[in-house]
Amino acid sequence: MTATLRVGTRGSVLARTQTGQVAEALAAVGRFTIELVHVRTDGDRLTGSLATLGGTGVFVTALREAVLDCRCDVAVHSLKDLPTGPALGLTLGAVPAREDPRDVLCARDGLTLATLPAGSRVGTGSPRRAAQLRAARPDLEVVDIRGNVDTRLGRVASGARDASRADDGTGRDLDGVVLARAGLARLGRLDAVTDTLDPATMLSAAGQGALAIECRTADDVPGLSAALAALDDRPTHLAVIAERALLARLEAGCAAPVGTLGVLDGDTLTLDAVVIRTDGTSSLRLTARAALPGRAPNGTDESARQAAADLGSTLADRLLAAGAGEMMSS
Repeated sequence: MTATLRVGTRGSVLARTQTGQVAEALAAVGRFTIELVHVRTDGDRLTGSLATLGGTGVFVTALREAVLDCRCDVAVHSLKDLPTGPALGLTLGAVPAREDPRDVLCARDGLTLATLPAGSRVGTGSPRRAAQLRAARPDLEVVDIRGNVDTRLGRVASGARDASRADDGTGRDLDGVVLARAGLARLGRLDAVTDTLDPATMLSAAGQGALAIECRTADDVPGLSAALAALDDRPTHLAVIAERALLARLEAGCAAPVGTLGVLDGDTLTLDAVVIRTDGTSSLRLTARAALPGRAPNGTDESARQAAADLGSTLADRLLAAGAGEMMSS
């Protein structure tokens, strides 16, 4: 007899799409019957910017409560939305292989970041992206936006936009938007991309492109632990441990102007990080490397996990010593 696995998801198209992909994988390796449980979060309900909402936890708290209340057995999150602190009674059961973590520009008429005319209006809801946009192109107007992928893409004009008008009456008031490539890939919308942004210009958020499968610490679903272990990807899991440890030491949430990306090559984990003033006028960027012990095929090796976390904390300490704290608060 197959066990029923209740999988919690937010209600957005992107959330349901990526949760469906995870659910199919869990069903394949664990032979579960899947039941999707839709949960509405504060991030779905509130309309303010990420910065004014406080950022931390707004997209995950209700899902976590649903798991703890046994309304679902696991929850699927965009890993970048997870607060870095521990959640009592919950554990990060698996981190599948991440999508390409880079950010992309979706602009009118095939324009790139380099070819956007001065004064172009570019939308993003991320303080990190906004700060890096201002650093790369101080002549652009960065516009704070909210909404799902279709809503954001729908605001991009076609043809030259009259700079004297913010909105031409169609709602297409932007020359471009910056989005995560991973979300567009999962939705089959990569055709909208006009420029894939180099991490040297636009470093991604901690955990960007990765998904998190969270479950109760006291696992009570037969076969779930083995299924999660089969889905867990060692390079992704160890990289995001380092990225999240850096954020935690900086005391920076997902709304902070901080970018970081870890890459595991063999046994060597390289972690890159940047802290930017919100106005884009200055930044700190550092890189660190560490050899990770262990040979587990997934991210469960405790010695490797600790080494990855230490790498993130150490790099954060170097950033703080160089003035990152003042830069983030400015």
